Amino acid sequence: MRAAGTPVRRIAEALGVSISSVSIWTRDIELTPEQRAANLTRAGATRGTQWSDRNRVLRRGYQEEGRARARLGDPLHVAGCMLYWAEGTKGRNSAVLSNSDQAMCLMFCRFMRVCFAVTPDRMTFSINAYTTNGRSTDEIESVWLDLLGLPPSSARKHMANHFPTSTSGRKRNKLPNGVCTIRVKRSTPIVQHIYGAIQEYAGIDGPEWLDGPLRKPRRPKVG
Repeated sequence: MRAAGTPVRRIAEALGVSISSVSIWTRDIELTPEQRAANLTRAGATRGTQWSDRNRVLRRGYQEEGRARARLGDPLHVAGCMLYWAEGTKGRNSAVLSNSDQAMCLMFCRFMRVCFAVTPDRMTFSINAYTTNGRSTDEIESVWLDLLGLPPSSARKHMANHFPTSTSGRKRNKLPNGVCTIRVKRSTPIVQHIYGAIQEYAGIDGPEWLDGPLRKPRRPKVG
């Protein structure tokens, strides 16, 4: 078995003996570079699967916490979860909301601070600003900093576009403060909590939030 490249651990499991015994028995057998590479690849895949399974259990636990919190009927929690369901991104591991409506963005920050004790240093934001309004990116940034109560260090790289994506944005004074994207660092427990709460509030089952969207298969390389 060892000469065929079978890992020491698998030989020990098959024979019902210790790994150290197999190591002693097979220490004179040299594996080829191809066999060593195959064993490393197999070990990496095993560790990856184990890591994925552990994280899935954690995400399910966070969702259960969200369901339990939803049963308390806290109005701010209800409103925050529904806001995120409507306007938040639906990533598996990060809480992100993008919107031009200042009230919605402010509500999202309040939801994070009150319901999850998120401190300002865990929140960042970036702006998609529009040049048709005659305002600089720095001016728009100041508006959002004051509104959200975040420190200047929370600002990330902004974008400046000539027009919003909607045709109405070609007119001046449309979206004068652009679109703000707020991100919460280390937010897997938070976003999975929200997904669990949404399912509890709405009486639905959303397994795609637990496992994430299916990945498209890679195209085979040509040539």
